[in-house]
This record gives sequence, C-alpha cells and structure tokens, in this order.
Amino acid sequence: MFHPDTQFLIDHWTALSRGPGARGGIPDRAAIQPDALGLRLPRAFVARRNGDDAVIRLAGSWIEGFHGEALKDRSLLPLWRAASRPLVSTALTQTVREGRPVVIVALAGAIGAQIEITLLPLRGPSGQPDRLLGLYAPAATLTLAADEPRLLTARVSIGVGEAARAPLSLAAVGGRRIA
Repeated sequence: MFHPDTQFLIDHWTALSRGPGARGGIPDRAAIQPDALGLRLPRAFVARRNGDDAVIRLAGSWIEGFHGEALKDRSLLPLWRAASRPLVSTALTQTVREGRPVVIVALAGAIGAQIEITLLPLRGPSGQPDRLLGLYAPAATLTLAADEPRLLTARVSIGVGEAARAPLSLAAVGGRRIA
C-alpha cells in the first residue's frame, strides 16, 4: 500500500494515460495541470531524461528545501548515495521503457525516515517519452538538521500496474538478429 499522495498521483497519471491525447499509454507533458496536484505541488518535480540519468527542469520548494539548494538544471542521480544510483538509474529507464509508474522506496536522514519517490513517464514536445513527473511523499513529517546528510538511500523500486508497452523481443531479418 502506497502513501496516499503517491496513490493519488498514480491514479491521476493513469487517467491521463487512457485519455485521447496519450500515445502508447504515455500522456504528453502538456496534459499535466499543476493545479491538479494541489498541496502536493511543492513536493513535485519535472525532469528531462538524459541517458541513464535525468536533469531536473523544475523542482518544488519542499524538494529544494529538503536538499538544501536550488535544483534547476541539476542531475537527479547525485541526489542519491553512490550505492543507490544503479537502482535509481534502472527505475528511470524502466518507467519510460515500460510506460508505467515506478515508485522508489527510500530512506532519508540519519534516522532513516521512509520516503516514496514516484516517477511517471511523459512525452515531451518532440513526442518522445523523454520527460518525467516525480513526487516526494514522506511517510511522516521530515525535518533534517542543518548538518545532516541530504542524500537519499534507495531500498527498492516497484513498477506499478501493467506495462503499457510491449516488452522488447528478439527479431531477425534474413536470419540475422537485429534486436
């Protein structure tokens, strides 16, 4: 069972992914209306895929306060401990490749407070699924001391729902494998 804000965002994205403007089960970035997120907006971010990473284009005030700095044009992976980065990178790829939400369950701060970070694929202006909508959903009020580390520790990532895109399969042309 997910945090109520995580579940809200997944349900909202799922409704958009079934709408007339969605292609391949992935809605356009323009379909997201910020006011639909309500009080969740300060904990939301939008990022652009960049290989195995993502670059933050816009981050809510709660997220920037949590990390202690402005995040516009910053890479997403350095916000995580080094040991967590492969799992986060895989989650970034999975959400776009499978066209479905992925939730990363993470720990934050010295006390290891649980936080869910939802990643949702979106289509950018080019029509490619190269944008991500994200949301931080802490399990409890999360306040870190000024000298406390701000890096997140990923514990597990979970793909939510059915994959909207068919899995890749082996193809052959003239007896030669091409994919």
